[in-house]
Amino acid sequence: MKLTILITLAFAFINLVRADQWPQFRGPGARGIGTGDNLPTTWSATENVAWKTDILGRGWSSPIVWNDKVFLTTVINSGVSEDPKKGLYFGGNRLEPPKTVHSWKVYCLDLNSGKINWEHTVHEAKPDTGTHIKNSFASETPVTDGERVYFYFGNVGLFVFDMDGKEVWSKSFKPQFTRHGWGTAASPVLHNDRLYIVNDNEENSWLLALDKKTGKEIWKTPRGKESNWSSPYVWKNELRTEIIVPATKRVRSYDLKGKELWSFEGMSSITIATPYEADGLLYVSSGYVGSRNKPIYAIRPGASGDISVNEANTANDYILWSDWHAAPYNPSTLIYDDQLYVLWDRGMLSSMNPKTGDYFFEKTKIQGSKAGFTSSPWAYNGKVFCLNEDGETFVYNAGPNFSFSHRNSLAENDMSMATPAIAGDALLIRTAARLYCIRSDD
Repeated sequence: MKLTILITLAFAFINLVRADQWPQFRGPGARGIGTGDNLPTTWSATENVAWKTDILGRGWSSPIVWNDKVFLTTVINSGVSEDPKKGLYFGGNRLEPPKTVHSWKVYCLDLNSGKINWEHTVHEAKPDTGTHIKNSFASETPVTDGERVYFYFGNVGLFVFDMDGKEVWSKSFKPQFTRHGWGTAASPVLHNDRLYIVNDNEENSWLLALDKKTGKEIWKTPRGKESNWSSPYVWKNELRTEIIVPATKRVRSYDLKGKELWSFEGMSSITIATPYEADGLLYVSSGYVGSRNKPIYAIRPGASGDISVNEANTANDYILWSDWHAAPYNPSTLIYDDQLYVLWDRGMLSSMNPKTGDYFFEKTKIQGSKAGFTSSPWAYNGKVFCLNEDGETFVYNAGPNFSFSHRNSLAENDMSMATPAIAGDALLIRTAARLYCIRSDD
């Protein structure tokens, strides 16, 4: 009874926030679910476009929203940037830092008009590190509590502003080398009065807790030297609150003092997806295309010590189930209406029972897509949305059957890799060139 009440209250709170705000990557609870009654299901480069605002530079961070304000980051090269390539491929490493001056910028836009309310250049210099051609120097999504906005650039620093654009505090970070020089991407998270940041790299990895009002360091926990790109997740379950940090070699849970609670091995060789909780279970995934193992885990609360399973023995007291060949590479998974949706980078969709791991349908081809899928899927109003790198959104009817509804296309050759944001009746899609606000005219 206690567990049921807590879960009900938690979802009531998430739904309350979700309708009006989208404060972090994938929104409240990192779930990627919208709840507005009039959210759009059909659009094009002109249809149901409330506004579109060009954004200079390059950034694959997602927009976030608080009331009528939209926050976004980008980095502008004073020289000429190499165009990103679409798809999955080798050879995208760019170890040599650019030799031109770059400007790290933060924006606040008006949700109703797309007008830029304020903008700031928070750093200007030649980059200290390179990055993968498909990454950017602005891939971390900001986070807000409605009083301050926290803009984080992994190898530069953290810049905190109030809602009116006044800088509150900032903190610099020493640049660290990531695997193959691919750069950083893990977004910060807020919980109560603290901000949590993970920086996993090849030199000096750590999990950091800061006082969100002042930037004062509360604690810093060293981690293994292994680059990862997954954002941390604060899991408030019926037993305790934990900080979940997925990683290639070992997934770890920490308490609010930075001490390890439990861990397990068994991820793919690159970890990107963000974990989240649904109906009392924690879901963690990792699916690099070059790895044999591409696992999804459903985890019960209360674990301690090493809870590792393997391909032969896929469950134990705390891992309810795991499937070692089910996870996508870049996208996070999605649980909506009692189904776990898996969007594969190469254009396939699966649906599983989130309580058992059994399939409703498995790796079904998304017909008509000529590009890969990097952004995470989202859902609302009985639909599941999958955005490919060409700016095309493939819309499916939620349910146990693979049921295609229709396709929405934006401007041709407007590359899309950022995960959209949802707030009220608005869908915000970031592309390489601009930010779209999609609203239904119905």
